[in-house]
Amino acid sequence: MPTKTYPEAQNPLILNCHRLMEAFAKSNDERDFYLDRVEGFIVYVDLDKSNDDLTILEKEIVANIERYCLIPKFTFYETKKIMEGFVHEKVYDIDTKEKLIEIIQSKEARENFLEFVYDHHAEFEKWQQYYQERSRIRIIEWLRQQNFHFVFEEDIDLTKNLLEKVKQSLFESKVGKDIAAARKTLSTKAKTYYSNEALNPRPKRGRPPKQAAKTELEPQYTIDIFTTVPPTVRPFLFTPDVTLSTALTFSSKFDTEEAFLAGRHGAENKDNIDSTLKSLNEKLVALRNISSRWVQEEQQTIGKIPKPTKEELLEHEEEILKEFEIEDEVDQEVAEKKLKGHKVAKIQHASSEKKKEPAPKKAAPKKTESVKKEEPSKKKAAPKRIIKEPKKTASKAKETPAKKPVKRRLKKT
Repeated sequence: MPTKTYPEAQNPLILNCHRLMEAFAKSNDERDFYLDRVEGFIVYVDLDKSNDDLTILEKEIVANIERYCLIPKFTFYETKKIMEGFVHEKVYDIDTKEKLIEIIQSKEARENFLEFVYDHHAEFEKWQQYYQERSRIRIIEWLRQQNFHFVFEEDIDLTKNLLEKVKQSLFESKVGKDIAAARKTLSTKAKTYYSNEALNPRPKRGRPPKQAAKTELEPQYTIDIFTTVPPTVRPFLFTPDVTLSTALTFSSKFDTEEAFLAGRHGAENKDNIDSTLKSLNEKLVALRNISSRWVQEEQQTIGKIPKPTKEELLEHEEEILKEFEIEDEVDQEVAEKKLKGHKVAKIQHASSEKKKEPAPKKAAPKKTESVKKEEPSKKKAAPKRIIKEPKKTASKAKETPAKKPVKRRLKKT
């Protein structure tokens, strides 16, 4: 079959890097994306369209296969490699690193990984920068393999109006001086993407020259201007809002940040969780009021605050019942039991204060200590007596022969 001739672009194709990032991330077995070689628009084969439109689009792509280049699928190995690279290169906390490694090994790793990183603000900022750098390198490699002559719109320093003029006159050979000068800058910029620094961005060695601080401005995106789009392809043009694109596009399920937040785990039961939290907060407030009143009652028993009257006590009970919002009879019985226990505890507290006798109770242990101290002294004195008794017995035994009178008979002379 003879190949069709297409108009030739007079300057490099102005591509949008963020759109290509989304197309690369969302390309899977159920989604196909094609990049046009003539003007650089992206075609998204949306299966939600009618079967007639899909068959016509398929015929268009098959008939002009040289024009449309299929964007490669984002494999599980590549996603895992990106996540592991981020963990090992950018995460420094040991606990978060271990948790992220566990998430990568589990099911639905991409979605769970994004949820965990999104909850940690510092890690999410690092993830956005890392993901954009890695995706940019991957896109440049693929465009170089397919021999595209391109420039990223985010890297162009031209004004918005001038860039739109360049898009309108893409296939015109005779243009004004301003457009010709813009085409020269675009061609010189396109050469940098085929250098080694485009795939290995490294900081230069040595001392950098003194320069004025650059004011970082947000990139100004121009409108899409395509003049050679076939009518059968127009319903399938992929033109998402670039200003809302973030690193959350790493997941193929979510298009924007709002969709990601709505699809997080537990979002279905959000209303139930909010209602339970409100009820818990109301109960906590009621318990705090009861505890403050308990403190007031203690101060009333001491005498610091005057005791309330019977009418005030009845109002107090009614307020407690209103705070707990009791409607059933069972709840009323439970509340009455709580009130009775509250009163009994109050009476026991008052009676325990009356029974307290500080002076004799404090003196009692001193007496017992003195008695205990005296008893060992008596026990120590007992052996002294025992030691003295044998001495007395021995002396008596010696004295007995001396006491006996010795009768001597004198011989008469």
